[in-house]
Amino acid sequence: MIKISTAFLKQLWLTFGASLAFLIIGLVRGYSASALPSIEAIEPNLIQTSEQKSWIGAIPPLGAFVGSMMSGVIMHHAGRKRTLQMAAPLWAAGWLLLGFAPSFTLVLLARFTDGLCVGFTLAPAQVYVSECCDPEIRGRLGSLPTLSMSLGILLSYVAGNWLSWRHLAFFSATFCGALFLVLLPLPESPVWLESKGLDSTAAKKWLHLSSRATAVVKDDVTTKTGAEAPEAAPPSLFTRKVFFSPSVIKPLIVGFSLLFFQQFSGIDAVIFFTVEIFQSAGSTLNPMMATIIVGVVQLVCNGVSTMVVDRAGRRPLLLLSAAVMCASMLAMGTAYYMELQHSAWLGYLPVGSLVVFMIGFSLGFGGLPFLLLGELFPAHHRSQLSAMASAVNLLSMFSVIKSFHALETLLTSAGTFWMYACFCALAFFFVLFVVPETKGKSLAEIEEHFRGNKKSDAVILQKISTIA
Repeated sequence: MIKISTAFLKQLWLTFGASLAFLIIGLVRGYSASALPSIEAIEPNLIQTSEQKSWIGAIPPLGAFVGSMMSGVIMHHAGRKRTLQMAAPLWAAGWLLLGFAPSFTLVLLARFTDGLCVGFTLAPAQVYVSECCDPEIRGRLGSLPTLSMSLGILLSYVAGNWLSWRHLAFFSATFCGALFLVLLPLPESPVWLESKGLDSTAAKKWLHLSSRATAVVKDDVTTKTGAEAPEAAPPSLFTRKVFFSPSVIKPLIVGFSLLFFQQFSGIDAVIFFTVEIFQSAGSTLNPMMATIIVGVVQLVCNGVSTMVVDRAGRRPLLLLSAAVMCASMLAMGTAYYMELQHSAWLGYLPVGSLVVFMIGFSLGFGGLPFLLLGELFPAHHRSQLSAMASAVNLLSMFSVIKSFHALETLLTSAGTFWMYACFCALAFFFVLFVVPETKGKSLAEIEEHFRGNKKSDAVILQKISTIA
């Protein structure tokens, strides 16, 4: 009989709580794919141009960019858990406004509000999980938020097949209340508590965390544990000496680049306009059914990635992901090109290409950049840096979504997907030559890697104990 430790169960509970935020992010991302056809069928006067359609899809990432710029300060001062809780009521208000919106302007305002809350929660949720898990299981648990995002996208696709766009918004609002309630009994991040000079003993006891999991590297290369009070406030991130130090600038380049490549693989053009893509490609499958198939594949493959990430490592999965995405985007572009030549027998190629793309994306680039968001950055500046990285990701998302229809006009659909394939190829070589492996390392050991300090006694290297 397999015995599961209390530590694993407690940390899993916390991860599920934080992952509800990512599930709602998935609902925001998946909403327009089914809502846009619903609006056109039920209330055609609400949206009259393709430009308006593109704004409904693109404005949430713009709002999320604004929210992510604010989340670093909020998360730094209020804590990871409290930031997530503060976002929940505003998120619910955004969904309710969307459900009752009588005009296009209020639809945009509601979508912007929902996007704003995506920015508030994207970095805090992932950092919260990473700081509250032991290194040996951090990969598996740290991948659960992305799995939840895939579940949210699929829920939006499936519910949108049965519900009108207004009722889909009301359905999504219920999860915001669940997020607020589930977080109530959970502790704050011990790392954040220690950074504020607060007692983290109760939080670490509740989570059954090892001291290695919460070790923090100090400038004098000693380890600060919960028993020690901070000696002085860390220097500001936005000084030349700190910002361009190896422990900040190196992980910042890695984090920014991975999140940039994640978006410029074309993923959100696929998610936000899935139904349109299948309709315009002349697929022989029902577009809504094909959309649900893509959502199921994404969820299943994210589950596989979650199970193997602590065994296979981050780099191999990222390399495999980039290679598969590149090949599938090339095939997708070919499908569009051949459709223009009236090759009807290729009707299933768009579906096959996007299914393979989702498999590749979900195995690596779907979740691992977010996992690394909570792993790479130094403890003292993790709040600000993770928020900045999220902002890059969300600004890239806005650019990809907003430019999709314009690129189709400029480059044709085939050229647009071939362009995404080129970015996937660049992502492969970036991972191959630049991205370090973080599997099984404590957050302090990862920070030491970027500092270039190879001393074995730089951080606590004791074996992690997850015994209750």
